[in-house]
Amino acid sequence: MPGPPFEPIAAPAALLGESPLWHPLEQVLYWCDIPGRALHRFDPASGAHRSWPLASEPGCCVALQRGGLLLAQRDGLWRFDAASGLRELLHAPPYEAAKQRFNDGKADAQGRLWVGTLDDQREARAGLYCLDHGRLELRAKGLAVSNGVAFSPDGGRLYWADTRGHQVYTFDVAPQTGALTNQRVWQRFAPRELHQPLSHYGGRPDGATVDSEGAYWVAMFEGRRLLRLAPGGELLSDLALPVQCPTMPCFGGADLRTLYLTTAREHRAADELARDPWAGRVLQLRVDVPGLSAHMASV
Repeated sequence: MPGPPFEPIAAPAALLGESPLWHPLEQVLYWCDIPGRALHRFDPASGAHRSWPLASEPGCCVALQRGGLLLAQRDGLWRFDAASGLRELLHAPPYEAAKQRFNDGKADAQGRLWVGTLDDQREARAGLYCLDHGRLELRAKGLAVSNGVAFSPDGGRLYWADTRGHQVYTFDVAPQTGALTNQRVWQRFAPRELHQPLSHYGGRPDGATVDSEGAYWVAMFEGRRLLRLAPGGELLSDLALPVQCPTMPCFGGADLRTLYLTTAREHRAADELARDPWAGRVLQLRVDVPGLSAHMASV
């Protein structure tokens, strides 16, 4: 059965597109190309696309309340001004940059930045950090690839995906302090078996977002699908995709009913890329349930 009518936006393919951000004030889409070391911006109103080269891999981008973007890069957390292209270091990396880098992250309603890390050797040394009033603290740890950071509409629940472990955790969040409690496994997915073809593999949880009904949308990397899960974990939708490797969804447009989805083409086989010419492109789809406006970091 064919999937929903996804279409690519008018922007070039990334090696590994990630962290799509619909800027709530600028009304444009930003996203990162991690190994391509670039930040991209697309304005659907004009069709204009622009990109900026970066000095190190960007894991994610977040809008800042005082203007500009916060870029979580391998070499630290940076304030970035798109007009001038200038960067200002906000915080040095809390890890050895030769072995780890920042990965997926988002701001919460209080303006705190929550950002995870990725271990290059895929050892269980990565964690989830919180930047609050200039102080960066480790709030959770014990996995290799941190992903899927998202918040429930009331801010009382945080989702955190363990991509390599094929599972998603949830925490209870104290809104005023950001304290995390009651970590539990919320969703488990079957890992890929030895020699299992991709056509029989459901994928592993990568980036995610939450819509206005509290449903968790998660990109299943190598699974060729995008899932919509109820707060209780029940499967609401399983959308087939025209690419093997989706990476992260977000909601945009004036009504927040355009779903944008970044994808990857890095290290994919030639026959797969021939079959999936949109690999690495940002895809878009109109949906019935709107998303939530992205929170902006106050740092």
